[in-house]
Amino acid sequence: MPKQNQKDLNAFNKAALDYHKAEPKGKIEVVPSKPHSSQRDLSLAYSPGVAVPCMEIYNNPQTVYDYTAKGNLVAVISNGTAVLGLGDIGAEASKPVMEGKGLLFKIFADINVFDIEIDEKDPDKFIEIVKGIAPTFGGINLEDIKAPEAFYIEQRLKEELNIPLMHDDQHGTAIISAAALINALEIADKKIDEVKVVVNGAGAAAIACTKLYIALGLSKENVLMCDSKGVINHKRTNLTPEKIDFIAETDIETLEDALKGADVFVGLSKGNVMSPEMLLSMADNPIVFALANPDPEIDYNLAVETRKDVILATGRSDFPNQVNNVLGFPYIFRGALDVQATGINEAMKLAAVRALAALAKEQVPEVVKLAYNIKQLHFGRDYFIPKPFDSRLLTRVSMAVAKAAMESGIAKSPITDFEEYENNLLDRMGRDERLIRMMQSRAKSNPMRVTLGNAEEYNVLKAAQILLEEGIAKPILLGEKKFIKQQMEKYNINIDVPIVDPMDDDQEENRVKYRETLWKLRQRKGMNEYKAKLFVRQRDYFGPLMLKHGDTDALIVGFSKNYSSVLKPILEVVEKEKGVDKVAAMMMILTEKKPIFFADTSINQNPTAEDLVNIAKMSEMTVKTFAIEPRIAMLSFENFAAISETSKKVAKAVSILHEKFPKMIVDGEIQPDFAMNSDHLSDYPFSKLGTEPANVFVFPNLESANLSYKIIRGMKMAQVVGPILMGLKQPVHVLQMRSSVDEIVNLATIAVLDAQRRQVK
Repeated sequence: MPKQNQKDLNAFNKAALDYHKAEPKGKIEVVPSKPHSSQRDLSLAYSPGVAVPCMEIYNNPQTVYDYTAKGNLVAVISNGTAVLGLGDIGAEASKPVMEGKGLLFKIFADINVFDIEIDEKDPDKFIEIVKGIAPTFGGINLEDIKAPEAFYIEQRLKEELNIPLMHDDQHGTAIISAAALINALEIADKKIDEVKVVVNGAGAAAIACTKLYIALGLSKENVLMCDSKGVINHKRTNLTPEKIDFIAETDIETLEDALKGADVFVGLSKGNVMSPEMLLSMADNPIVFALANPDPEIDYNLAVETRKDVILATGRSDFPNQVNNVLGFPYIFRGALDVQATGINEAMKLAAVRALAALAKEQVPEVVKLAYNIKQLHFGRDYFIPKPFDSRLLTRVSMAVAKAAMESGIAKSPITDFEEYENNLLDRMGRDERLIRMMQSRAKSNPMRVTLGNAEEYNVLKAAQILLEEGIAKPILLGEKKFIKQQMEKYNINIDVPIVDPMDDDQEENRVKYRETLWKLRQRKGMNEYKAKLFVRQRDYFGPLMLKHGDTDALIVGFSKNYSSVLKPILEVVEKEKGVDKVAAMMMILTEKKPIFFADTSINQNPTAEDLVNIAKMSEMTVKTFAIEPRIAMLSFENFAAISETSKKVAKAVSILHEKFPKMIVDGEIQPDFAMNSDHLSDYPFSKLGTEPANVFVFPNLESANLSYKIIRGMKMAQVVGPILMGLKQPVHVLQMRSSVDEIVNLATIAVLDAQRRQVK
């Protein structure tokens, strides 16, 4: 996270507390996975039905994986003795971190987690507690346990338990950095068995990293390890057994001297311990992994300014080549769980290393480039570790780990069909909030000015605070300045952003130029200069005119007004895209499996066939901006029959689309449940949709579209984002009535991406 001034830090700290305190408190919860609405359901779930699987497991213990959630349940366990950079803060204080780890397991690999904080520092007692609860779990992730106890605890538990177990602080960093090292050495044109490596830091992660590098071929004699007292050499005494293993026969005592002529520096220590002079003393094409967080051992910008040939990785997300444990642990456990491995061995770790290294050399999909707002991304100095938002990680790493477990003979349930397994992995991911994370990541790369109307409202102000603090956008508040400030004080929202009040004296210059623009635009459509003068004092016109004049990059309005009344001034000021006759709106629905899109949900009441053609084309273009291939179903209540007037209209639109845009994946008229079901689609082999379900649904009229998405929104069956206004030359969107904070943030994020795209054009 970038350095912050005290005011920003205070605001962030409060936001962090608010985030965790919001109902439901914490970050994870238990959700039933079976029907439970009837008495019969309950009798099957508990007494008397539950006795049946109990006895099956008693008679055949391995069937516990068939009848319970054990096979997809990991324990994240800590005693709080080495929490992040906070040190020994105790078991209870470590709980937010463990819950956070559970959240990452779920969102990246669909693994369920119970976080368990054990108030016990005695290693043997800790081990006995973990052994006692181990039957509950399919795997155990040890976390934030201080060295040297961490080595002993992990080794004992690995020997005495028969489920996947890993201390991620050690092995997670080791696996990711080892993959980075393989690729960095290739870029530097150096061989692992010949390079001289300096490791700064001798804790759990540093020891694990060095051991894994040696397993990859690094010569132990070429390693110098340093701790807080300097180089671990033959002169040192009172060393732990782990450090003794890395005693070097050398008189070198300082990090500065150790780095002279070194090929590789791996920092797992503290910030700013490497000077430019130290970096300059290293060999040609030096490889520097400055992994201390939040401040690396040497600042990224300082390092690249000091040496143009440096090959650099850090632990931070705001620089290239982030060594991030989330690239490993979710997928390592996923693969281990899916074959019911009896542990996580060296073969599985090395398989993960090689899978990560290989993935970075492949052609990068457009979706990954879009996620980071990077036009070009290919293997080289600025990209030799996969990005965390690369969805291929789930299949590549999990499958490699599963295969390694099978080949090394510790898989109790081997996979017989890896093609089917790959499809299962892709299908099992929950609600596609990854898309939101991807969009926010793109927005942060180049945050744009977003004007938020109705800024007196709490939800709008809170959204503005999040947009600013997260770096997603540069918010501008539009509304009555005095009232906005009162509300900010009332809700303790302290953000330093522009407040634009159309009635304020400091807006007189803008009012004059906006009035002239509005009059010229509308003088042949009933507008006179007097009306223009009145209208520019209204925020509904002032906001679009700000956009028109380039005084903001995007506009979000609505929230407390009727959609059509807010849309009218926008359409009078903002021009349509070339070839667009009527604008339309689309909702993004984040379902349990993947995002789907509904159009037109807000504007065209009874579109003609030609209107439906335009809506379909605009929807196709919009969905492509999210790096998703649009598969469009033109909906009706009939399947390829065209009997009713509605179906005839839809069929005509489809015919036009097929003729004018033969490469477009679109078909209809079709019922939505058929368009979403592969088996049903197979009944229509002539359809352009084939057997892959549609993800874009164009409705035949406004009523059906609007009611459909509002039922979903009301039932909270999925996250709803939008409406996304389509067909205008500039990014402007109208909020739903009483939008939530998240809905405002998400729509503003889309507005930023829209503004970025137009800026590039």
